[in-house]
Formats: sequence, structure tokens, C-alpha cells
Amino acid sequence: MLVQLDHVKKIYDDFALELNMQIPENCVTGLIGANGAGKSTAFKLMLGLIRPDYGTVNVLDRKASDMTVMEKEKIGTVFSDSGFSEYLTVQQVIHIMKNFYTDFNENLFQKQCEKLEIPLKKQIKEFSTGMKAKLKVILAISHDSKLLILDEPTAGLDVIAREEILNLLRDYMDTPGRSIVISSHISGDLEHFCDDVYMIHNGKIVLHEETDRILDEYGFIKVPEQEFAKLDKEYILRIKKENFGYSCLTDQKNYYLENYPGIVIEKGSVDEVITMMVKGESI
Repeated sequence: MLVQLDHVKKIYDDFALELNMQIPENCVTGLIGANGAGKSTAFKLMLGLIRPDYGTVNVLDRKASDMTVMEKEKIGTVFSDSGFSEYLTVQQVIHIMKNFYTDFNENLFQKQCEKLEIPLKKQIKEFSTGMKAKLKVILAISHDSKLLILDEPTAGLDVIAREEILNLLRDYMDTPGRSIVISSHISGDLEHFCDDVYMIHNGKIVLHEETDRILDEYGFIKVPEQEFAKLDKEYILRIKKENFGYSCLTDQKNYYLENYPGIVIEKGSVDEVITMMVKGESI
């Protein structure tokens, strides 16, 4: 496992985060949840920036807080509130990266900048939001990292810029042995990019599932109140009262299709499943 959080608990005055997570090689994992759910704290734990109060955090086969500088070079990061001074040019950033990272690949970096039309001689403050976002990702993948930790790398971008960044990350994953942990509020990114997702709500993981399984096997059963009373509730995860009766989230839609002929089951997006897991009621 590239990342393993085993019975981790981090306690603050008004918030507690509890995590069990595993990120294997060759996997893109989505970390989803509302602001304040605990995503940033999870990333800080993985990077060894904070220590858990309970449990263990291992990254690249070592305790996160004990990683050496050389081991940390194998992690690429993107955070919305971090980066180089915007008064620097990209050419100046290259010089800094060569001093920071033993395996900085200047040739790869410049090729990606050329491909995505990132000028080397302009100050970063002159870049558009999309250009700044693309530069951060190019930097993260340019030093032979085995693990990327990306906090909302596509937030606020238009469709074209988002797709360019996701294509960069797909190319990065073509090399075996790598993994990505990415947070995003854009369900489309998760559906078409992530292998699995962890959903954090109020400091706890409320859902961990393969993305394909969410799309293939999860569904929303729509039934009137009298039919809901007769419905087998064993595979119902959440319910919501509607004008027509009930909307029920299941992770076994084929079971209901086979056992309740004529039942209405609608396919849900990752975003719709997430919303129901948070706002729906338990049985």
C-alpha cells in the first residue's frame, strides 16, 4: 500500500476525524465531502504535517511523520493556498525546482508547459486561473513522484482547463506503481477519473466504494407509500420522503429489479448518491 491510515483519530476542540483508508498502487482515489468534513486534515496526516492522536499513518512503507527528505520528494502535492510567489517567472521556478528535487525532470516540465501554453518568461501573476492550476499540476508530476495528493486541482476551472488537467493526470498514471489521492466537488471528475471514492461526513467515512460499482449497482427506488411498506429494506442505504412516496438509495438495484417486477429504479450519479448519503434518513 502506498498509503494506509489504520484506525486513525485526530481530535480538536470542536472536531474529531476518524479514518481507515488504504491507497494501493495504480489507483486513483477520490476524497469527497463538504468543507469542514475533514479532507484537508486527512491530507495533512498523509504528509506528516500533523500527527494522529490514535492509530498509525504509513506512506510509501514508512510512518508518515518519519519520512526522510528523499522519501518526501516522491510525493507531489497541489493545494489551493500554496505555491510559488506570483512575482516569479516559470523560468525562475525551474531553477528553484532543480535545487529542491533531485529527480526534477526539466525536459518533461518544459515540454508540458509548451503543450499547455504556459509561458516561461512571464510572471505567474499574469497567468489566468486555468494557467496557474495547470502549472501546479505540471510541477507536481515533474519530479518522479510515486504519489500525488491533490486538493481541488480543478476547482473554478472551465471544462477545457479541467479536461487538460485530467489528461495530464491520466498520462501520469500510465507509469505503473503510481497513485493519486484527489479531492473534488465536481462529480463528473470523480465518475470518469477515480477508481474508488471515500466520502467523509462530520469527520467519519460514511461511504467507500469503487466508482464503477456506484454507477452500475447503486440506484434510486421510487415507490408510493403503500409499496414502500411492503419493500424488503435489507439493501436500502438511505430513504427520503417525497410527494409521491419514498425515494430509496440501494447498492443492490438488480435484487429489486428481479424481485419486484415493474418497480421504478433510476440510475444515480456519484453526486446524487453522495447527496442522499448525507441528507437521506437511515432505515
